[in-house]
Amino acid sequence: MKKQHILIAVAVTAIWGLNFSVIKIGLRSVDPLILAGIRFTLCALPAVFFLKRPQVPWRWTIGYGLVFGVGLWGVVNLGIQAGVSSGIASLVLQFSAFLTILLGAVVFRESLSRYQYAGIAVALAGLFSIMFVTDGTVTLVGVALVLFGAVSWSVANVILKKAAPKETLAFLVWSSLFSPIPLFLLDLVVNGTDGYAALPQQLGWAAVASILFQAYPNTLLGYAVWNWLLREYPVSTVAPLSLLVPVFGVLGSVLIFSEPLPPLKLVAGALIVTGLVIGLYGKRLAGSGVTTRLPSMSRAR
Repeated sequence: MKKQHILIAVAVTAIWGLNFSVIKIGLRSVDPLILAGIRFTLCALPAVFFLKRPQVPWRWTIGYGLVFGVGLWGVVNLGIQAGVSSGIASLVLQFSAFLTILLGAVVFRESLSRYQYAGIAVALAGLFSIMFVTDGTVTLVGVALVLFGAVSWSVANVILKKAAPKETLAFLVWSSLFSPIPLFLLDLVVNGTDGYAALPQQLGWAAVASILFQAYPNTLLGYAVWNWLLREYPVSTVAPLSLLVPVFGVLGSVLIFSEPLPPLKLVAGALIVTGLVIGLYGKRLAGSGVTTRLPSMSRAR
């Protein structure tokens, strides 16, 4: 992988990690569901007028928009508002990797390896440890909501695999059309008209900057660049860099909100990231170790 492309990939993971803190900034004034609704409105418009509709069935486009926009980011916004710090949210959301593996085993009948079982166990130990953090950055409701978002992300990944769009950016843009209205209606049902009545006063420069960051650098640019990298290089080369997302998520929360990092939180974060490494790349790392020790056997094959 070229050095400049590595730097680009790291920049994308930094944007994705920082996004959790940017969401929290927006939530200081705007209702969570309205914030997500405006974000996906900007993801869809005006880009939908310039990108041809991807050649996939409508059920996948609509389903992805509902699950990704409402089930994932609408609910994660609610979780952050419920008291989970942006750093913790970025860590807990990584459980979508394991949930996607489990869903894949059910939907696509993919078998799980011992490394995946071990990784899930280690990461669950980290999640269990998080619940004992007492510095005010963790709430049971908040963690539950972010975990629901992780489940939604896993479902979105399965939908994406089923749809298999060739034009991934167009698919993201067109699917975003189906996120805003459900988000706006849900907020209306839950909170009434108060959020909409106060919205003109709530949209200060910080809220506007938060929404623009979420829609453009984070969603459209980030996913477009990442998918381009996946086309240029093997998935096994690009995907491991996504482990930097929770690292940047925690760093962003520390720098912007002065989130404390007591030892228990560091241990919990380390367990979750270690679990991800074991579950996603354990088999490959073990195989490379064998190859290194027995080069002659590798050549013989």
